[in-house]
Amino acid sequence: MWFEILPGIAVMGVCLLIPGVATAYIHRFTNGGKEKRVAYYSYQWTLMERDRRVSGVNRYYVSKGLENID
Repeated sequence: MWFEILPGIAVMGVCLLIPGVATAYIHRFTNGGKEKRVAYYSYQWTLMERDRRVSGVNRYYVSKGLENID
């Protein structure tokens, strides 16, 4: 019957879902617990460069608040 295909579709769906979820967790782990930032436009790139420069450790994901900037 038609419902016999459901387990196969479920297995395929899980197999397609695992890489996307794993990639998000790997990026979060490697970036100190923050989401990966993507710069599509030059303005976003300049913001990432500013964050890298202000952090003091040359990494854009180690951010400082305005109260901690020397």
